[in-house]
Amino acid sequence: MILRRAFFALLLLLVGSDIALARAPTIDGLSRDRAVAVDAAVDAEMKNQHVVGVAIGIVENGKLVYSKGYGLADREKKIPVTTDTMFRWASCSKMLTAIATMQLVQKNALNIDADVRKLVPEFPDKGATITTRELLDHQSGIVHYDNGPVIRTERSYARPHPFADVILALDTFKESPLVNAPGEKYSYSTHGFILLSAVAQRAGKQAFADQVHDRIAQPLGLLTLRPDYQWLNIANRAVGYRKHDEKIERSSDTDVSWKLGGGGFISNIDDFANFAAGLINHRLVSSKIENEMWTQQTLKNGELTERGLGFVVQTDKAGKLKISHDGSQEKTRTRLVIYPHEKNGVVVMTNSEWGDPGKFSTAVYGALGTH
Repeated sequence: MILRRAFFALLLLLVGSDIALARAPTIDGLSRDRAVAVDAAVDAEMKNQHVVGVAIGIVENGKLVYSKGYGLADREKKIPVTTDTMFRWASCSKMLTAIATMQLVQKNALNIDADVRKLVPEFPDKGATITTRELLDHQSGIVHYDNGPVIRTERSYARPHPFADVILALDTFKESPLVNAPGEKYSYSTHGFILLSAVAQRAGKQAFADQVHDRIAQPLGLLTLRPDYQWLNIANRAVGYRKHDEKIERSSDTDVSWKLGGGGFISNIDDFANFAAGLINHRLVSSKIENEMWTQQTLKNGELTERGLGFVVQTDKAGKLKISHDGSQEKTRTRLVIYPHEKNGVVVMTNSEWGDPGKFSTAVYGALGTH
């Protein structure tokens, strides 16, 4: 009897092994062969760019199927990048601001073509009407970093970390002159998105950071997405690196609280990827609003731009709709690219300021055999 039981147990084990071998093995939903190809492509790109650490996430059929960290989150302490490592989103934060704003438009709580000063009178009259739409598509004429004088309001504050309030954050630039008339040309502006976050705060009657949490992070289950407030102890933060005279050195822990809506959020790679999946799966706004956001906007002279409302909008060589955004900031470089009709996407986060996340996303797509 014992021998018979042992025989059948061995038979079941062999049959199970045959079944397992007959099925293509998967790693988090990605076939093993494709995962190996992705790892090889990322490793090669790391060597090409000499980056310290990087994380990638892959979305297929609207789901996160693969994410992985490579290299080091802290070179000096030999701490590796994992899927728990927290990277700054940098300007990819603008997508959060755009979604939060357009959710208010969808609820008829905000008129996208109205003068923003009706909601935010703290922003001085510039002699021209600036609309929410012009903030979203970077046609407001508001100064960026180095395309015109940035004039800071000199005042003292009774509270610590005053710029966590996006209204007070306007003091970092609101006296600056416009660099062009609104609607006259495309001119990228992080400051414009700070003003946009103030518009959303007033229209939504709730702190801007709380709106992002309640209407984006919570519905999508993004447990690590939060403002990157330097005065808080946030676990698993990546150390940033920059190059000085071709020597790699630690970057600064620059405070980014003042530009929350334009570049102040942080999360791990899985939450970055699941945000991409949320966009693909229409989880955040209606189809009507989504189509508006992902339509290339025109200047007043009729010239077409590659900007939608908060997103870069393009078509690839095959005519497929391509939605993307990049981020560049102290400690980080990021990229999100999705093909919404094909329901796939790639996200990249690196702690090396000289890194090119676009080359990583292209390498990953090449390894996957798509696009």
